[in-house]
Amino acid sequence: MPHDQITITARAFSPLLQEKIDLLKSRRCPISLGSVNFDSPLILAPMSAICTAPFRLLMEDLGAGGTVSELISCHGINYKNKKTTEMLRLDPREKNVGLQLFGEDGYAMGEAAKVAQEFGAKFIDINMGCPVKKVVTKGGGSALLRETTKLAPFFNQIKKSIQIPLTIKIRVGWDDNSLNASEVIHIAKESGIEFVAIHGRTRAQAYTGHARWDFVEEVAKNSPLPVIGNGDLHTPYLVRQRLRKTTCQALMLGRGPLRNPFIFLESLKEENEDLEFFGADYLEVIKRYFDYLVLSTDNERTISIQIRKMMVWFSAGFPNVTYFRGKVFELYNYRDSLNLAEDYFLGLEKRRKFLPEDEAFMAGGHG
Repeated sequence: MPHDQITITARAFSPLLQEKIDLLKSRRCPISLGSVNFDSPLILAPMSAICTAPFRLLMEDLGAGGTVSELISCHGINYKNKKTTEMLRLDPREKNVGLQLFGEDGYAMGEAAKVAQEFGAKFIDINMGCPVKKVVTKGGGSALLRETTKLAPFFNQIKKSIQIPLTIKIRVGWDDNSLNASEVIHIAKESGIEFVAIHGRTRAQAYTGHARWDFVEEVAKNSPLPVIGNGDLHTPYLVRQRLRKTTCQALMLGRGPLRNPFIFLESLKEENEDLEFFGADYLEVIKRYFDYLVLSTDNERTISIQIRKMMVWFSAGFPNVTYFRGKVFELYNYRDSLNLAEDYFLGLEKRRKFLPEDEAFMAGGHG
């Protein structure tokens, strides 16, 4: 394993918060998807510029059964780009983590996958779902769904390059006229892919409209591979509802954890259970995330941007959030930001979040 892997230690949660976390974590049921093991069927979705080691580790602390990195360019890895190589770094305590690569060339992806596996990932994931123009126009991301005849050699080139499991994340299709997720999965099965995560939108939809869960469920019911369903699982209620009826083996949460870092835990609550996470709990999570950031980078600008983003997202659904967000954007020093967060979240006392189940969030990007 690389000598420069980051080692993260951080302040402990308060006994009261840790007790709530431990209670809900005890209800998790470990699963295996192919030869890949997870601590529960609720997994953190890969999100660009978000799913770095600090955030992944934070989500494992808060109940995620596993995580996947942000998408990483195979060409950046092969060119030994320093910034790209940094994206491969894992914390040794990340338990069930995959590294997601994107690219259009099987040989380049295979060479990059060789490098990525040396960083200690449990699996390598191929990004076949990114709808962003700069990725798609080069033939990567969801563009790979358009020419299925090229997929078998593409998969095989990568598969033979590594010793750890290979997985894919796709969309239901390119557009309404090419809903070909089932075809892609059957090709993947023949190439030794371990499991598939399906985002329930087409590339043409990007992140607009709604995830097509009826289609995803039908694909999962007939799939020769384990399926992880993804899309619009923004609240614990929606996750619980989907868990009760899904034919998928697991679910992947993207935007939900950005508003509610406790979503993996709250999705395991029993009906009418009197267990809540309040403002002070959110503050503890923000502080731990700050510790993880500081111990993973010495770039103060990166720390400041990331901590302010999380403060803003985590405040969603609490009272006086508009005022708080306005104040956040007036600050550039992360110390001032943390002081503001402390005043705001502690001032909430026992106030609960309120998040409408059908409210759009970050409609411009992510699961």
